[in-house]
Amino acid sequence: MSSPQQLALLDPSRPAGPAPSWREALAERAARAWEQLCAQSGGAQLLSPDVALVQADALEWMRALPPGALHAIVTDPPYGVIEYDAKHQAKLRSGRGGVWRIPPSFDGARRRPLPRFTVLSETEVARLRRFFRAVAEEALRVLVPGGHLFLASNPLLSSLTFTSFQQAGLEKRGEVIRLVQTLRGGDRPKGAEAEFPEVSVMPRSGWEPWGIFRKPLEGTVAENLRAWGTGGLRRVSEDEPFKDVIPCSPTRGREKEIAPHPSLKPQRFLRRVVRASLPLGLGIVYDPFAGSGSTLAAAVAVGYRAIGTERDAEYVEMAQRAFPGLVAIEV
Repeated sequence: MSSPQQLALLDPSRPAGPAPSWREALAERAARAWEQLCAQSGGAQLLSPDVALVQADALEWMRALPPGALHAIVTDPPYGVIEYDAKHQAKLRSGRGGVWRIPPSFDGARRRPLPRFTVLSETEVARLRRFFRAVAEEALRVLVPGGHLFLASNPLLSSLTFTSFQQAGLEKRGEVIRLVQTLRGGDRPKGAEAEFPEVSVMPRSGWEPWGIFRKPLEGTVAENLRAWGTGGLRRVSEDEPFKDVIPCSPTRGREKEIAPHPSLKPQRFLRRVVRASLPLGLGIVYDPFAGSGSTLAAAVAVGYRAIGTERDAEYVEMAQRAFPGLVAIEV
């Protein structure tokens, strides 16, 4: 069976001349893969020459892809699934909450809504497992060998969601810990605060886990890098590896004004994660749950090609508006 390098050399569309190096062949294949992906993604909207957004269900869109179409996945999925159902999104947008907890304002600042993960029933937890297993199975199929997946989660559900990806066949490669002070947890017993002033029902959360997964390699890491451009993580510099603890405060100020999504992650964090996902800087990054387009903006900011899917029409419109502003943010 021909290797990817041999297929690149045999490509009749290539002009005659000296055989390209494996890096040149990878770059040519990545460019062709991008053109093919955009062509087959009906309704794809180009936010820039190297970034596309498709209004579609992530699972349905991935199922239509051929195997090995993508090189990395970076995403912040709906943690509890139900908080992004139409009825709960309607309650969120009307300020009534539903499964979302709308915290009171504090010192004149309106707090960001938070999903109530602790209210998930056994039925909803089972649905959550099925959902993430389905996402994981499709991710495994559409990634090239050695392709990495970064998955945002939270301390309450990370063990459940991460296990689904391992059971699907992806290798767990660690976690990125985002150190961030949140307003989640730390509350006294509801309705009995005065009676139990010394009690917290849960710890106040000060971190956010991002699971790191990899599709199994073909051969060694070096062989996989030459064949597919994947298998490792891009270093910060020649002297500094990518690290798994990243201090990063919550999204604030101008960034939230640009993209008022309830789960917006800051560019100063996303750009570091997205950059690490392609070890040679070649390939296509995919965000299945694109939301306001923040991952797509991070990709173009670090010079990558990226495509995202988002089924909610209002979030698609938000991403179209927010994308230029998010790209322009200096970090």
